[in-house]
Amino acid sequence: MQPIISVSNVTKTYASGLQALKGVSLDIYRGEIFALLGPNGAGKTTLIGIICGIVNASGGSVTVDGYDNVQDYRAAREKIGLVPQELTTDTFESVWNTVSFSRGLFGKPPNPAYIEKVLKDLSLYDRRKSRILTLSGGMKRRVMIAKALAHEPQILFLDEPTAGVDVELRKGMWQLIRELSASGVTVILTTHYIEEAEEMAGRIAVINNGELVLVEKKDELIRKLGQKHLTLDLQHKVDALPPELADHHLALISDGHQLVYTYDTHAERTGITALLNDLNKAGIRFKDLNTKQSSLEDIFVGLVSGK
Repeated sequence: MQPIISVSNVTKTYASGLQALKGVSLDIYRGEIFALLGPNGAGKTTLIGIICGIVNASGGSVTVDGYDNVQDYRAAREKIGLVPQELTTDTFESVWNTVSFSRGLFGKPPNPAYIEKVLKDLSLYDRRKSRILTLSGGMKRRVMIAKALAHEPQILFLDEPTAGVDVELRKGMWQLIRELSASGVTVILTTHYIEEAEEMAGRIAVINNGELVLVEKKDELIRKLGQKHLTLDLQHKVDALPPELADHHLALISDGHQLVYTYDTHAERTGITALLNDLNKAGIRFKDLNTKQSSLEDIFVGLVSGK
């Protein structure tokens, strides 16, 4: 499958000497929802800026739907809608006018029916005549998304799209993103809400210190790197674990009322049978047990901390 975005060995070093990106290569495919995760300062926003043509790379190349984003800047940029982290819009303009103006910036002819649809999809139509300064932070965020969609881009970058947005509205945005993806729009999002990436994305990239740590399908990532946690509810409180259980690397939680055992589901042996035998020998009884798969957040924290 031909990628709609192809990033090849891209580097970025700022005048201060900060090396923000170190040879990043990445392919993103048409219609997918792709999540770019990383801690603050990892290089996410710099990479997005380079792909969108608003930051100059120090080295490497980027193509957008077959167009080089330097040599064919206008053709490449027209394919992209960008929702930046910062809320930057005309404070005194109406919602309708500011979204319509964004469409005109790309040379698109007026299309009131399309603008109306975008505003309705984002629950903004009832406020179409309101000035931006009268809107809440969540509504301003939605206006930014509407502006990015105004020229009907094939690619949508969402840089922290739900920052400052309440939970109910966030779920509404997730649904809109799914609909855009189903219509063929490629969606790339960066987020601090790990559950957002877990909920939305088909593939995950983790960037740290300017380098891609991995690029993987979400389900495959969880399968490969995820662990399971076996939690045992004890019949009686345990103040300290006996030395003969040290090899199992157990965690004693809930003031001594629970034990947690972490294991790799894909290992040849999980060690659970040996654990239960050793607990029995030590006279530690349990009344219930349950297992939990590692979340994407657990995996992400482990990757960026180097574990």
